[in-house]
Formats: sequence, C-alpha cells, structure tokens
Amino acid sequence: MNSESDFIKTVFGLKLKQQRQKKNWSLQDLAVKTGLSKSYLNEIENGKKYPKHDKIIQLSEALNCTFDDLVSTKLDKSLAPFNEILQSDFFKEVPLELFGINKNNLISIISDAPKKVTAFINALIEISQNYNLGKERFYFAVLRSFQELYDNYFPEIEEKVKQFIDENHLQIEKNLKSDILESILTEKFDYRIQSEDFEKYGTLDNLRSLFIPEKKLLLLNKKLEKDQKTFILAKEIGFNVLELKNRPTTYSWLDFGSFEEILNNFYASYFAGALLISKDTAIEKTSEFFQQNTWEPKGFEQLINSFTNSPETFYYRLTNILSAEMGIKDLFYLCLVKKKDSDKIQILKELHLNHQQAPHANATNEHYCRRWIAVKNLHHLKENETLTDAQISHYKDQGISYLVISTSQRNPFSDGSNRSYCLGILLNSQTIKKIGFIKSPTLKTINVGVTCESCSIPDCEVRQAPPVRLEKEHFNLSMKSAIEKIRKEF
Repeated sequence: MNSESDFIKTVFGLKLKQQRQKKNWSLQDLAVKTGLSKSYLNEIENGKKYPKHDKIIQLSEALNCTFDDLVSTKLDKSLAPFNEILQSDFFKEVPLELFGINKNNLISIISDAPKKVTAFINALIEISQNYNLGKERFYFAVLRSFQELYDNYFPEIEEKVKQFIDENHLQIEKNLKSDILESILTEKFDYRIQSEDFEKYGTLDNLRSLFIPEKKLLLLNKKLEKDQKTFILAKEIGFNVLELKNRPTTYSWLDFGSFEEILNNFYASYFAGALLISKDTAIEKTSEFFQQNTWEPKGFEQLINSFTNSPETFYYRLTNILSAEMGIKDLFYLCLVKKKDSDKIQILKELHLNHQQAPHANATNEHYCRRWIAVKNLHHLKENETLTDAQISHYKDQGISYLVISTSQRNPFSDGSNRSYCLGILLNSQTIKKIGFIKSPTLKTINVGVTCESCSIPDCEVRQAPPVRLEKEHFNLSMKSAIEKIRKEF
C-alpha cells in the first residue's frame, strides 16, 4: 500500500464487509439499519474513507460486534494471507491500472472469496518457487505482458520523439553523430559526460555506463563502440524528455528498486530506438524488402546496416513498426545467447505479440531446439563474423509455422559470448500476402520443437536430451486408454 493510512482504511473496509456478509445483509440493508448512506458505506468498504469514532459505534451496534472487532488491524484466519500483500508495496510497484485493474476492485474480489483467492495466490507462489521465479523475473514478466498488451507500440512516445527531432533540427540517419547527442545532453540538460577506464575497478569492466544523478555526471566505458555509445546517449535523452525520475543508474542493468524503475527504463529505451531508427524510413525500406520475390540474407544485412551497426536495435525496432504500421501483428522477438566454451543456449529477451507463444523461454534448464535458425547460427558463427539467415519453422506439435529471420554476431562487449537476434512472423492468410519471398527456393521449411524434452520429432539428428516430458504424456495417455478398456469389459 502507499501508506500506513491506506492500509488501515483497506483493512477496516475488508472487516466491515466481512461482518456485513456474515449477516447476509446488502449495503442497502446496512444503510437502513445505521442511517448512513449507501454510497458512504461503499466508499468505506472500498478503502477510500475511514469513518469517525461515532460512525464506527453506529456500525458496531448495528452489526452486533465490538468496536475493536472493526478497528483492529489484525485480520482473522480467512483474510490473514493478505496481510503481507496489503502491507507490501505490491499495489504501488505493480501499477495495476496499466492493465485496467482497479485496486479497489481487486480488494473486493479478495474479500468476496478469501479462501479461494488465498488458495490461488498460494498456488502462484508455489509455482514461482518451483520455477525459480524471483521478484526480478516476475517484474520483467509483467513488463512483457504490458508491452504485448499494446503490441509494443507506444504512439505517445513516437510523438515525443518527433517533437524532439523537430525542436533540435536533427537529421535522423545511420551516421547521427554521438557528439550531437552529447551536446544536447550537456547544453540542454546540464550533463557532464566523460569516458572512464572501468577496467581498473575490476568487476566493473563490463559495465557500459554509470549515471551519478546528484552530479548529473554520466560516465561512459572507454571500451564502448560507436553504436553502443550513441544508444546510451539517446536513452539518457529519453529519460529527460519523458521526465522519468525513477530510473536505473547503470547500463547494463545491475539492480532495481521498483517496477516503476523497470517500466521507465523500458520507456527510455523505446525513445532511444525510435530516435535512432526513423519510423517512416524503416517502414518504407522494410516494405520494399518484404516485397522481393527471393530471400537474400545479404540483402537483409544491408537493410540493417542502412540504419545501424546494431542488429539488436533494428530487430527490436521492427517489433514496433511491423505490428502498428504494416499490419503484421502475430510475431515474436527473441535474443539468445551462447557463452564462450559452452553449448548451453539461453533466451535473454523475448516478446510475443500473439497468443501462440510457441518458442518461449523456460526456467527448467531444458534444451532449446537445435533446429531453430537462431541456434544454428550461434553454432556456425566464426570469429568477428555476422551471420544472417532465415527459415520457415514448422512447429509440428502446435500445427503452426513461422517465418523466422535471424542475425547472429559475437557480443562485442563481453567475454566472447555469441548472440542471436530473431524475428518470427506467424504464417497465416494475411501475412503470407505481405511477404513476397515466402515461396523463395532459398527459404527452407524445417520441422522444429520448443525444447528437446517436449519434442515429438523422431530420430532428430541434433537432439540434446530424450523427450522425457513427451514420454510422460504418452505414458499417461496409455494408462487412460487401458482404464477405458477395463471399464468397457466390466
């Protein structure tokens, strides 16, 4: 809750409602018996108002309970599990209004069926513990859901970017100089910016930047490449233009204090991507590429390079414009990483702008399908190479197919790990019409799974683990079939 006062009002409202429901009274019934208005009682039960001393006496007498029964903040057994939630920063840190959820409605649901809701919450907690879902992963899952709800397109930020470009007379192109953005930060927002050798601080070697707010000092790692520096500067401008005060001070992310901080970090990153890659130009060039009759990997690399040297920035920007501006709404974005001297593949970032969610991250250490084009690229990648390719991935078990385009490269700011960025477009009657090269002979169709443990592809040449989850499902089906057979015989 936002304050101790809010907590007290909420608990009082819950207890009043509970006492009323014990007598099977409606709000109107309680209003008649106390002489208080129905609207006033409703505001009390919803935690908006706290009655004065004489009104509490009226309520306790009408409900045949003690004064302390109502004013005590101690919850009875049925509501006790919510004590921690109500006193925590849950309602503050996860802004439910982003999803159209009113806090008071949620509290009302809790009080209407406390035992059932308690069981549901306990189940979620148990699931999160079993899958190692800590607070950080939960908040990032909430952020992804928010992005997906809005198709990862935020026109109000796009408009802010447009205004900023016009006000500062910027020419948005690949060669937008970082010193132009640096000048804006120093002259318009009173920043001090300096390069720093983080390597001498040991574990800070891989830190890209550090912002010291009290001094408005931005420290940039000397090892930064041009595009990395430009993105960080654009993001800092985003924090200021969007007036986002609660924010992380490091890049890459080290820690967070609240969900608001995570959300603001996303908004500033979105601003940076929109500033560095012009929406109108990206739509024009991407549409032209999609209208070609033949899939050409080098052509897609040239498309990326016409905007940026960072494939990650371009792939992510496509998730903004394909959905909102080109009508391709069923898509996903993944960033996969393979560390040096390791065969383990991890999904670092994901976004699903559809309801299929076929290739998704898992927290159970299962092996991602080695037939994914992004995974194949990671294994074939050579030193200092950028590798782009595409395939039609057919998920046999789900009966769906995606056009998946992927670019892999060595992460230039790490210990030699490789990253793959990929965009998947669900193939249906609408998207097929918009992709001219979908029948290109250079585009292969490959049967894929999600993880080896759940995959039904027989004799897979790159399988990393037996299909244990699938085998268990088949065993259960066999058991059910045998039980049905016994029933028919008897």
